[in-house]
Amino acid sequence: MASGKIRSRTVLLSPELATALAGYASALEPASLAGSTKAKYLSRLRAYLSWLAGQSFDDDPLTDPATAADAVSGFCGHLKSADRAPTTIDTYLSALDDFYARRGVGRPEIRRERSVRHPVPRTLDGPRIRRYLGRVRLTATPRDRAIALLPYLAGLRISEVVGLDAGDVAPDGLSVRAGGRSRRIPLHPDLRRVLTSWLEARAGWKGADDEPALFLNHRGLRLSDRAARDVVAGFADPGEPVNPLILRHTFAAQLVRDGRDPVLVAGLLGLGSLDSTRRYGLAAKVDGEAVLDSLITDV
Repeated sequence: MASGKIRSRTVLLSPELATALAGYASALEPASLAGSTKAKYLSRLRAYLSWLAGQSFDDDPLTDPATAADAVSGFCGHLKSADRAPTTIDTYLSALDDFYARRGVGRPEIRRERSVRHPVPRTLDGPRIRRYLGRVRLTATPRDRAIALLPYLAGLRISEVVGLDAGDVAPDGLSVRAGGRSRRIPLHPDLRRVLTSWLEARAGWKGADDEPALFLNHRGLRLSDRAARDVVAGFADPGEPVNPLILRHTFAAQLVRDGRDPVLVAGLLGLGSLDSTRRYGLAAKVDGEAVLDSLITDV
């Protein structure tokens, strides 16, 4: 249990706490998060560590999971006493979740303050995704196979799929642009093979020499968002509707629930923070390309 007066002012950090803050800053540096998000996470952790400096515990709140949970719970009480809004408190918890996950301590099991929870995204379970992949494998043309697999094997939004140019495909990954930002996504081996096959077939399509779009329609123009959605829907059973968003959610859910780092998954999805990714669960850190090993594939 914590004891002593809770301080609301920023205090000088001990060497141990300062090292923890610096270590987290270094860990965040290569993370695929918006710069503003990184700054906010560091600021929130600094506030927590400043509060922590004025507390005492029976064990180390930086390394012991049970003590960490007590400490974070106490800090939430401190924030409530300062009349912080529930949504603000939850943003502090998001930063602390990431901090403790990176230290290998695990997420402190603290109830969120918001009364309205985000619904769990709809995903496909193992049998359903295998049926979808089976239909793609058996019936799809090279172009449609690539369109059908990009939301699932790369987590792309359908707008990102049709926004790809042929030059965005490289042996080491995809260059994806969305909302004025770009990101690099490693290619799952099966997806690399499918995209290579389509690029070879694309060379014989109308417009291949003049239109930069990766996916062309039969007039030689960039494929529309609506047409790409129809391609994906065409591989679904009538009783099992499938759309690109469900496939994207399935991509994220499989990775996170398999214990992959939510920061890396957020980066693959093109999300600016962990708040949306947290709907799928939390996990431990691994290599960026290794997270793709969690995906069910049969294509």
